[in-house]
This record gives sequence, C-alpha cells and structure tokens, in this order.
Amino acid sequence: MIFTHIFLILLSIVIPSHAAAESTIPDSILIQTFHEDIAGDGYKETIELKGTLFSDDTNYYRDIGIDVSNKFGKEWKISYGGGYEPELQFLDLNHDGVKDVFYQSATGGSGGLYNYQLHTFKGDKLEEIPLPEQPVSGEFQDNFKAMIKLTPTSEEQSIDVSERKTEYIELGIYDESGKLIQPKSLMIDPIAYFDPILVNKNKGYGLKSYQQISGAYHADQLGTIETLWFYEDDNWIILQTKWLPTPSPQPPS
Repeated sequence: MIFTHIFLILLSIVIPSHAAAESTIPDSILIQTFHEDIAGDGYKETIELKGTLFSDDTNYYRDIGIDVSNKFGKEWKISYGGGYEPELQFLDLNHDGVKDVFYQSATGGSGGLYNYQLHTFKGDKLEEIPLPEQPVSGEFQDNFKAMIKLTPTSEEQSIDVSERKTEYIELGIYDESGKLIQPKSLMIDPIAYFDPILVNKNKGYGLKSYQQISGAYHADQLGTIETLWFYEDDNWIILQTKWLPTPSPQPPS
C-alpha cells in the first residue's frame, strides 16, 4: 500500500514535468521556399529555408538550414547554425555558369556582424566555397598617429588621431607629448558584411566586404575597410580596396 502511494506521487511529478518540457521545445518552421536551377541541368530544385526559433517570444533562430530536393528524388541538407533574419540569394559567384546559394543572417551582436555561407550544387555535387578574409594589420604610433595596412603587400596608411588625444592620454596610450607609452594594436574586426555586387556584365558578380577598425575600444571607431572581391581560378582576388575614415568626434556645442 505504501509502495503504491509513493509510486503514484512520483508518477504525478514525472509525467507532467516531462510533458511540459516537450511542449516548450519549438518545432522547425518553414521560412521560405525557392525554386531555382542550382545544379545546372535545366531543372529547378526546390530549396526550403527552415529554422527553429529559440523560444516562442523571440525572432532568433537557434538552428537554421535548408532542405534541397530535385525532381529525380535526390536530396541535400545544409545547417547554417543560429541567427536572425536568414536570407538566401541565388547568384553565380564562382562564374561556372550555374547559380550558387549565398546565405546570410544577422548575429545580433553589437558589432553588426553577419553569418555567411556560400555553396555550389553544380552537377548535383554539393561543395562549400570559402568566403574571403582580409589580413589587415594596424597599430598606434608616436605623435598621435595610427598605421594600417590593408593588405600584406600594400603600403602603410597613416591615420591622424590627434582629435582623440585627450581621451588617449587619459587611457594611458600616450603621454602629453604624443609619445606612445607602450606598443598597442588597433582593434580589427572580422569582415562584418558581404554585399553581392555586379562588377560588370562581362565579369558577372563579385562581393563587396566591410570591415571595421577601432582604436582604444570597440566603440572608438576609426573607419571601415571596403573591398571588392572577385572569384577567379578557385581564389578570391581583390579588385579594389579603400579606407573610409569615420568622421572625427565633435565636441558638444
């Protein structure tokens, strides 16, 4: 009798809590369906963009992916991880005559970063195409200057940071005379954003990237590196890169 009573108590605790736990797990939802020829065989594949929301009261997807199928019954799956506002674009970025699948989603972080992946399905063969990375370097220098190199082979570019000198002196980066107290690198973010760009009708599409450079801390933005990339011979090459300085902070009026 005592054993039966204990068993019923345990059963009343375990079953409802287990059922409640299951009911709070969000299901994967269909975000958007596309029909594009991404294999290059003249037939359109069905591409379903799906995601699993982190919870019912957020627009963050803890898991995003696509299901791809063709008329012959072949299927592929790609997982993209988490993010906000997932999007797909279908562009021939590797210039093989077939549209590729270009994915992006916002990370939701303060740096305005996005997640990206690029895949090709040509000939029913799924392959990921790595996206470009720009090896930028930068550091503070004497006399309230900073230096950046946009590429390993480019010349150093000098930046005047004298309008920020009061704060930099307070932070212990410089002394009053503008002498650098100790070596200090600039804060170089990874590429935050890629924008597909039509280079010209003959060449086709490339990618424009945006990469932020900061000084003493992340909000101390010095400028952005804007680079135009083009995929050629299985590599990303730089067609153009330039430095866009952030307007200097103005004193309160």
